[in-house]
Amino acid sequence: MDTKELTFIIMMGALGSALFVVSQAIGQIAPSIAVDISLLAVFIAGIYAGPRAGFATGLIAGLIPGIMFGPLGAGGVIGFIAIPLGKSFTGLTIGLLAAQIKTNRNLIRALICMPLTWIAYIPEGIFTYVYFTQILTRIADMPPTVAAGVASTVLIKAIIEVVVMSNIIAILGYHKGVNNFIETHFHKPKTIKQQQ
Repeated sequence: MDTKELTFIIMMGALGSALFVVSQAIGQIAPSIAVDISLLAVFIAGIYAGPRAGFATGLIAGLIPGIMFGPLGAGGVIGFIAIPLGKSFTGLTIGLLAAQIKTNRNLIRALICMPLTWIAYIPEGIFTYVYFTQILTRIADMPPTVAAGVASTVLIKAIIEVVVMSNIIAILGYHKGVNNFIETHFHKPKTIKQQQ
């Protein structure tokens, strides 16, 4: 990992944290449930810099939510570990999926990345369901029916957020200026010839 990649990871992790804080401040749906678009930074890191960067960015972007819903919420230490880990699963998955795209054409990449963001959330979605229905029912003595209800609410909200973020990813992926900026200053993806 070189300095540029590390800088990109830290920058995207900070962006993810900032997006979470802003989301919590202005996007409250119910107590302890708010719109959260922090995964946007994780998707960007995974798509542009690969699975390692996506995983690391997910860990960084998950620290503040981990504290808020872990030690400061109902999750305790397990929540502090589980929430960043869930976000890192999404970063790893989108990085692995995006690495399979073998075209440099912005429009095609943008269109392909939309469904990839939906697919990339599946591991975190499963992990989130298990966290609420299995882990929190044991460590926080949350009644199973309450845990299932909270898990369902969180997952429905997350799916809507991922669909919205996939559109943002497509717009960013199509925008030549964004692609050139990231490739020039932070990470230069391998060309098709280098990948073969």
